[in-house]
Amino acid sequence: MKDIKRIVLTGGPCAGKTTALVRVIEHFSSLGYKVFTIPEVPTMFTQAGMNYLTKNPDFFYEGEKATLEVQLALEDKFMRMAQACRKPALIVCDRGAMDISAYMKPEMWDDITRAVGVSTQELRDARYDAVLHLVSAADGAEQFYTTSNNASRNEAADEEGLKIARMLDKKVIDAWTGHSHLRVINNHEDFDKKLNRVLKEISNVLELPQPIEEERKYIVEITGELPDAIESDITQTYLVAEPGVEIRLRRRGWGSKFVNVHTTKKKISDKEELVTERQVSNNLYQSLLQQADPYRQTIHKKRRSFIWKGQFFELDTFLEPINNLVILETKGIAEKEDVNFPPFLHVLEDITGNTSYYNYNIALRR
Repeated sequence: MKDIKRIVLTGGPCAGKTTALVRVIEHFSSLGYKVFTIPEVPTMFTQAGMNYLTKNPDFFYEGEKATLEVQLALEDKFMRMAQACRKPALIVCDRGAMDISAYMKPEMWDDITRAVGVSTQELRDARYDAVLHLVSAADGAEQFYTTSNNASRNEAADEEGLKIARMLDKKVIDAWTGHSHLRVINNHEDFDKKLNRVLKEISNVLELPQPIEEERKYIVEITGELPDAIESDITQTYLVAEPGVEIRLRRRGWGSKFVNVHTTKKKISDKEELVTERQVSNNLYQSLLQQADPYRQTIHKKRRSFIWKGQFFELDTFLEPINNLVILETKGIAEKEDVNFPPFLHVLEDITGNTSYYNYNIALRR
C-alpha cells in the first residue's frame, strides 16, 4: 500500500490558510505530486445553514457531531482515491478533526467522539502525519487582519475582535498539542516567508532534502511572568549511529500524556540535510533505549512554548546533565528578520551557530 501523507493546515482567524493552500497545490504539483485538498467543513456547513453560534444546545450538538462525521468521511474517501493514483499523492486538510474540539466544552467533545466511535488520542496523534498551525494575523500582523475574505467569520476587526482571534489561535494550538509533528508557522514581515515555511515543513514530511537552517538561539534570564505557555517535560536520548548521522529518541510529556518520537538527521551535503521523524510506541521506545550512545548522557529539560508578537518561541530550562541553563530558541524566523524579544526575558548571549550549545554536544560525557 502506498504511503500517503496526510497534512493538516490550520490556524487562527486570518492566518493565510487559503493562500497557503494555493501555494501548496502549485508547488507540489510541479514536483510531480497529485495534491488532494479537503475543504474546511465548518465553512461548508455554515454556508448550508448551520449556525455555530446558536443558543439551542441540541442543534449545536447535532451540527458539531455531523461536522466531525463529514470531516472524517471526506478524509477517508480522498485517502482511497489517493491510493488509486499512479503517481505520488499528498492530502492536505483545510483544518482537521481536532480543530472542531476547540470550539466546544471538553465534556461535549467527549460525548461526540464516543457517539462517532473515535477518541481524542486517535484523532490527534495517529490520524495525520503533520499539523501546521499558521499564526493569526491578529498576533503580530494586525495591520493585515481582516474578516472580509470569509463571510462565515464572526470576529470583528477591532481590538476586541483581535483579542478573540488570539484566544482562538491558542485554543487551536492547545487542541493539537501532543501531536508529534505540530509546527507553528510565524507571522513575518514578508508573507512569502510564511508560505515558504509551510512548503519547507511539508517537504520535510515527504522526506525531501532541505537546506540546512540555523534557528537562532540565546542564553536568557527570566525576569518576569511568562504569558500563557504550553509547558512540557522532555527527555532526550541519543542513539548509536554511523558517522554523519544523528539519531535522537525523545519523550515529551504534557501532564500524564506522553509522545515518543524517533528522529534521524543525515547530512546530504554541506548545505542540505534529510530529516525523518516517526512516532514510536512505549514498548518500542523502551527497546530503542538499549541502543543509547554510551558517550552521551540523557538530556532532561522543561520546555515552555509560546507566541509573542506573532513569533513562536521555545524556552528550555535544562535540568540534566547540566542545570541553571535557559535557552530561548526562535522557530521559523527568517535570517534577516528582527526577533521580537519578550520583555520578561533578558538576553545574556547570542549562541546561534555555537556548536557547544547543540543538544547533541551538551549530552557529551565530560
